[in-house]
Amino acid sequence: MTEATAPGVIVSVRGSVVDMRFADHLPPVHALLRAGNGQQVVIEVQSQLDAQRVRGIALTPTQGLARGMPVLDSGGPLLTPVGKGILSRMFDVFGHAIDHRPEPVGVQWRSVHQPPPPLGRRSTRSEVFQTGIKAIDVLVPLERGGKAGLFGGAGVGKTVLLTEMIHNMIGHHEGVSIFCGIGERCREGEELYRDMRQAGVLDNMVMMFGQMNEPPGCRFRVGHAALTMAEYFRDDEHRDVLLLIDNIFRFIQAGSEVSGLMGQMPSRLGYQPTMSTELAGLEERIANTDNGAITSIQAVYVPADDFTDPAAVHTFSHLSASIVLSRARASEGLYPAIDPLQSNSKMATPGIVGERHYRLAQEIRRTFAQYDELKDIIAMLGLEQLSPQDRAVVARARRLERFLTQPFFTTEQFTGLGGRLVSLEDALDGCERILADEFRDCPESALYMIGTIDEARSKWQAGRTGTPTTPAAEAPHASAADAA
Repeated sequence: MTEATAPGVIVSVRGSVVDMRFADHLPPVHALLRAGNGQQVVIEVQSQLDAQRVRGIALTPTQGLARGMPVLDSGGPLLTPVGKGILSRMFDVFGHAIDHRPEPVGVQWRSVHQPPPPLGRRSTRSEVFQTGIKAIDVLVPLERGGKAGLFGGAGVGKTVLLTEMIHNMIGHHEGVSIFCGIGERCREGEELYRDMRQAGVLDNMVMMFGQMNEPPGCRFRVGHAALTMAEYFRDDEHRDVLLLIDNIFRFIQAGSEVSGLMGQMPSRLGYQPTMSTELAGLEERIANTDNGAITSIQAVYVPADDFTDPAAVHTFSHLSASIVLSRARASEGLYPAIDPLQSNSKMATPGIVGERHYRLAQEIRRTFAQYDELKDIIAMLGLEQLSPQDRAVVARARRLERFLTQPFFTTEQFTGLGGRLVSLEDALDGCERILADEFRDCPESALYMIGTIDEARSKWQAGRTGTPTTPAAEAPHASAADAA
């Protein structure tokens, strides 16, 4: 850390906004200043007012500050720790450990303000990032080094889906996962940390939180700090990184608060005039290069469900995939509760995923769309009133719905079902065989919560011979198969 030098004086304090005067030199924008008793108040310079005065935003509460107090220039910007020592740890925006364990040793400190990788270093190939989750890999393929938005309300399975992706990334892709909580509730952070530790995925994971009770300056910078950690693992360790951000809207919201405090003229709907630039500065650092890739999955809150809101519009322009979770599907027990008709991906083109995958995904969507149109008729008149062709469509759609469910490794302790990691080829093969009516006589329940399609036949035959097929009976078999 750079030694603090060049004292200045506080001129005024207005909430989180602090004006300071420096006689000898003027600190640059983004310089970190310290003030108050014990230098506990941390201030980041936002603008230079004249030859001697700067205006900054406090990253910590400003209680106790007063005019005339001395201010020390730390000589550099906000820094964050990087290195192998940060794995399995939880940090705040300043790089301090908040998991009640000693501070990490053997780490380097880097500025959170890094430029995005130049175009010359970026990979121009479009590669699919396989998650091992059937519904995502088949219908909403993610891009390696791309950004996916995860839309969903409370209780529909966002955290479980994120946890499973972290498990698959670490256990089967030899990568690193970084969870960045922007404006998170402390309860959510504590629960996620505990769940990750119980699931056994904490060893190759880093967590960083800027809680919702912290000042806007702190919440605005926590995303940049987490990205600096991700860039270390990509560029120095040459490892693939899965970066999970919850919630990207709160980053925009914190920027809007900072802009308002600084007295900038608000733009449309009260957002900051620099929103597009600030969001791009964060999102453009998420990229795949010749060293590795940072793949990001971001929870996105849409204000008042208005998709024309500037925050949603600017976020959508950066996303390569949108995963929409449906409360209706969650209430039916169809987990992961991904809505196949509202979710989409830019990777789902014949040139990237291949002709067969594209054709199957389109056929699955068409089947679900036809089933959706028939639901009202079924509710009013009953399934018997449909034509034989429509009944066949309904049967295929219901079997596809159940086949696209999947037992997760991170929920084994709750369901008693052994988790499954399904390859893309096995997932496509299962969907193709269901669409070809190969499982027309197979009961729907045999396709529910399985891995590959071959499990359905063995489950069906076991049911016909009277062999117990309860979750408790299946769990040891699943564990043995996974171990093999």
